[in-house]
Amino acid sequence: MNLFDVDLSPNGPTIKESDTTIRGTTLESPIPDTPVGNLGLQTCYDIRFSTGSQLLTSDARYPATALTFPSAFAVHTGAAHWEVLLRARAIENQCYVFGSAQVGEHFPGRRSYGYAMIVDPWGTVVAQCPQTTSEPQICVADIDLEVVRKVRREMPMGRI
Repeated sequence: MNLFDVDLSPNGPTIKESDTTIRGTTLESPIPDTPVGNLGLQTCYDIRFSTGSQLLTSDARYPATALTFPSAFAVHTGAAHWEVLLRARAIENQCYVFGSAQVGEHFPGRRSYGYAMIVDPWGTVVAQCPQTTSEPQICVADIDLEVVRKVRREMPMGRI
């Protein structure tokens, strides 16, 4: 839904997702009954805006038990914010968060931070890819939906 348009020149990159990507206009309900429960889908820059995640975990029919954020965070912002934002979305929404991430240079002048990870509803990083630019990596974690139910039961939070 949100596009990353930034100009960090003269010392950093200019990235304008709006030049190549059409902004989303609707937030679809989570996909129900996946192996990780109800799965809410967002992308990269959406992680900076908590309302979308809150809406997905508050969905009347299929409240998300997991959120995804496939991303290509810039190295500078990734180092400062990537893990913090993933953990924040997991904690405030009491769900698992999957942050898949491009790493290294994927076209001239564009480098991404990487560090794909999975965060549990308590905000603990339960899996993280080793940082590498030579080969694709996969991280895997056991997803226990009882943990989602337990955290939500023991620390009730109002849903929007």
